[in-house]
Amino acid sequence: MNNDIMSTRNETTVSLVLGSGGARGLAHIGVIHWLEENGFKIESISGCSVGALIGGIYGAGKLDDFEAWVREIKKVDILTLLDLSWEKSGLVKGDKLFHTLTDLVGDVLIEDLPIKFTAVAADIVNEKELWMCSGKLFDAIRASVSLPLFFTPFMYGDIELIDGGVLNPVPIAPTFSDATDLTIAVNLGGKVDEKDKITRGKETQSEDKSSFTGKIVEFFEGFKEPKLKPRGEDWDAFDIVNLSFDVMQSTIGRQKLAAYPPDVFVEISRSACGILEFDLASEMIDLGYKKAEEALNHLSSSNGDEQQ
Repeated sequence: MNNDIMSTRNETTVSLVLGSGGARGLAHIGVIHWLEENGFKIESISGCSVGALIGGIYGAGKLDDFEAWVREIKKVDILTLLDLSWEKSGLVKGDKLFHTLTDLVGDVLIEDLPIKFTAVAADIVNEKELWMCSGKLFDAIRASVSLPLFFTPFMYGDIELIDGGVLNPVPIAPTFSDATDLTIAVNLGGKVDEKDKITRGKETQSEDKSSFTGKIVEFFEGFKEPKLKPRGEDWDAFDIVNLSFDVMQSTIGRQKLAAYPPDVFVEISRSACGILEFDLASEMIDLGYKKAEEALNHLSSSNGDEQQ
């Protein structure tokens, strides 16, 4: 952190790294709110998967609109946005969902955003990351969020791309050349912590069957064999895929953070909610705000002292 630079400005400039982790990424919204309320100016965002989605929408100036929409997910039939592909490469094409998001945000070019933005996806054939920092915003986001088995891969030019979290769930490297005061990374693959696990109230439980997650789980139920009782928890194939992806991302994320540590990182427990539990938007946004305050409050206090 450059204290000389910080002392000459009213705001601390930030490169914000937003990690992947499905519905847990709604915590990114809370982190952004906390930063904006406490004297931090976000000048650069590097995002992967849901981090690219939230970061790109923020960069386009439409985060409040998106937040209002996503907070209402439990009250609408979002299943209508899921266009089943019936292809071997993925369950959902994603066209309807991303057309809806484009209508909400606009057909924006990355180079026209007021902040630097990079979406990270994985070129699985050539085993390397692809950093997308120009072109259509929602093409880059769609490529970055292509969760294996769920979304079909995205053709970006002649390259087939999948979720960037496969290779780099906390993409810090795109911020290395930034001339900002701080690099803050939000890791959605934090250690299991039961006290951060979102518990559903009775009203939410009664809505499960009509919620986004409930619809997806109900859909997968049709493909299951009769359950056998394994030792330990009664996991099904859907659980195993989700848990495996979570563990993989958590392990890679820890390695990336150790190799390229940010100035500060905000950690969200991977047990906070399921990867598809987007109907817990309000709770996850609140958790992100709380975790940002815990990780960054000391910097906010010191900023206030310097600005006086």
